[in-house]
Amino acid sequence: MPKLRTSFAGTIVIAFIVAAALLAQFHRSAPETPAPAPFDYYVLSLSWAPGFCAQPGAAAGNPRECAPGGRVGFIVRGLWPEAVAGKGPESCGTARRVPKPVVDFVLRDMLTDGLVQHEWATHGVCTGLSPLDYFSSIVQARAAVQIPVQITSLQDQIRESPGQIEMQFAGANPSFPKAAFRTFCPRGAFQEERICFDKNLKPRACTGSVGECAIPAVIINPPV
Repeated sequence: MPKLRTSFAGTIVIAFIVAAALLAQFHRSAPETPAPAPFDYYVLSLSWAPGFCAQPGAAAGNPRECAPGGRVGFIVRGLWPEAVAGKGPESCGTARRVPKPVVDFVLRDMLTDGLVQHEWATHGVCTGLSPLDYFSSIVQARAAVQIPVQITSLQDQIRESPGQIEMQFAGANPSFPKAAFRTFCPRGAFQEERICFDKNLKPRACTGSVGECAIPAVIINPPV
């Protein structure tokens, strides 16, 4: 048994070293990135899979996220350049396909290659970062956010106000400004929590441009 444990640990270490080497090689050989579009800060979009998958057609088109029994909760929808006032930049230029080592690096948080490619083309190219640096920022921002136990332990459908949801996030993340969280609720269902970071990935207050759920109470469905 000790030999098996050692062999398994060694395999994990080797796999990590190989992945790191591949990412470093890509970083060195990556083409020059374009200048960033004007923006003021970032918004990390955490999509609540039970809310997203309840939309018409969403489950069929996203089996990894929506298949029954997967018990998927939050996934990263993207890291969006945001303006203090007005709409943030999108689709700022021609986007080359994100290389597989970078996709593999971020799949734990974003689940599918299609989402990775979409977010890079729509938002990542506007940041002035390389694909590796952009998706590393996504991993870093997601790791900084703790999910409230009220949501991670959810077993049945409940109703809460947007303010309650945001206070739960603020309570789970006491180093964040309370105004760093915004709830998104199309058709009255909780679908997304948006968390604001400055360009150095330090938590900051959101501005009105991020949007806010305006109804008194939203439905929160549990993972399936």
